[in-house]
Amino acid sequence: MDCELITIGDELLLGFTIDTNAVHIARTLAELGIRITRRATVGDTPSEIIDAVQAALARTGAVLTTGGLGPTADDRTHESLALAFGRELALHEAGRAALAERWQQRFGRSMPESNVRQFMLPAGAEILTNRHGSAPGIWLEDAHGRFVATMPGVPREMRGLLAEEIVPRLQARAAARGDVPTVVRSRTLRTTGISESACADRLDEFRRAVHDVPLSYLPGLDGVDLRLTLDGVSASEADARLDAAAATVRARVGDWIYGEGEADLAALVLELLRAHGHTIAVAESCTGGLLGGRLTAIPGSSAQVLGGIIAYDNRIKIEQLGVSGALLAEHGAVSEPVARAMATSVRARFGADVGVGITGIAGPSGGSEAKPVGTVWVAVDVAGAVHAVKPVLPGDRGEIRHRATQIALDRLRRVYARSADTPGWTVTAEPASR
Repeated sequence: MDCELITIGDELLLGFTIDTNAVHIARTLAELGIRITRRATVGDTPSEIIDAVQAALARTGAVLTTGGLGPTADDRTHESLALAFGRELALHEAGRAALAERWQQRFGRSMPESNVRQFMLPAGAEILTNRHGSAPGIWLEDAHGRFVATMPGVPREMRGLLAEEIVPRLQARAAARGDVPTVVRSRTLRTTGISESACADRLDEFRRAVHDVPLSYLPGLDGVDLRLTLDGVSASEADARLDAAAATVRARVGDWIYGEGEADLAALVLELLRAHGHTIAVAESCTGGLLGGRLTAIPGSSAQVLGGIIAYDNRIKIEQLGVSGALLAEHGAVSEPVARAMATSVRARFGADVGVGITGIAGPSGGSEAKPVGTVWVAVDVAGAVHAVKPVLPGDRGEIRHRATQIALDRLRRVYARSADTPGWTVTAEPASR
């Protein structure tokens, strides 16, 4: 089954809002074998919405929209659809009354009058209940069986309405037409600490496909994602072929793979800490709390994360962490001995099992020939065994800081996996004196 998707809103065209809805909808439907053949973005002007909807209906007869369902004057999707279908607008009284009751129960006051316009819907439209917000969606069909289904633009509301109301209708429609169920399936293997070119070298004979499964290289701040994708096959065939291809990739890339899909390295590290019964504390200079932020963003992290110190200034390194002034004077703040001292001290001061120290030059200024911008030292102290690594990271200030946290997390992962001595890392085993 083929559909078209139209996302609506001036803020999308102006670049003020990133269109994450289209990505989620396309991925969700692809898993079901429903293909988005075309995506369009239009503003809130009725003529633009009407033109886009009518053209999409002429091509596929199946159209999904997001956006423009709110209570304000610039939300004109349902008004535009009424014009496109030649229908009158009419108040959906049951929907209005249900929202008014919810508003009273939740806020203890009457619903604003502006919300009423959300229930001025094209005649003959079937309301799609939004259990996650105030704006209802609709399913509007013409005499030829062509339809438009609308969803709110708020991502949380869109996702709920898609899963609860629209997907079941699309599946039932495809089944009624006797469509052969095929899927688009992907398997993403997430790597870090290895470049795109190095990945390609290790997969040299599989540059474009692994066992006839197309392979894509997707570099980003966290590392290089390796995505395997199959289209137009049954779900069981897709799963079997993806399993075989992923096993081959794992055999070639090995230690650099830390997870699949949307795996978060911070969540993986917390699982490792939990499995070993360990706690962690962090001392951060150039990353300014980003590592602690990534760890504490994971629900339940309070069982493992004790706390941290942002030791940006050398005085804080000395006073709060106990790093000696002599060590700083001799080696500089961005050095292996200082990173090691930070990791060991923060572990001791918080009574943690694991301590992490990060110090570096995030730029854009502050670099030198010996220590260029992007130079970072990361040290990990696990129960007194200290590992340290010095990458020189590319990118702007924000990218360097993010990459430094990813390296710290990967260092922890590797220590627990007993693969800390991977080639390319500078590792020394003896703790430095504070």
